[in-house]
Amino acid sequence: QVQLVESGGGLVQPGGSLTLSCAASGFTFSSYAMAWYRQAPGKERELIAAITSGSGIINYADSVKGRFTISRDNAKSTVYLQLNSLKPEDTAVYYCKAPIAGAWGQGTQVTVSS
Repeated sequence: QVQLVESGGGLVQPGGSLTLSCAASGFTFSSYAMAWYRQAPGKERELIAAITSGSGIINYADSVKGRFTISRDNAKSTVYLQLNSLKPEDTAVYYCKAPIAGAWGQGTQVTVSS
């Protein structure tokens, strides 16, 4: 019954930007932390960013710190990931996760290429 739907991925040139969205339903979104992960071909799924229920604590992986920004709008039950200064190594499927529910979204593809 928990649903997470990612959107906003696409093809972008190095140095470009994208905004990813994850729309959540089936649980009390405003009460729980959310996270973004990514998985590149041949690699393990990697935690990118996490945010607490009221946005009071935010953490990033070193690989994206200073370039990506996680945020949330509890009124819309949506968590966002702003991707800036994109590099080819950022190419991956990006997933939204609701840790409390152990639920994953279906992912959205981000491809960074010339």
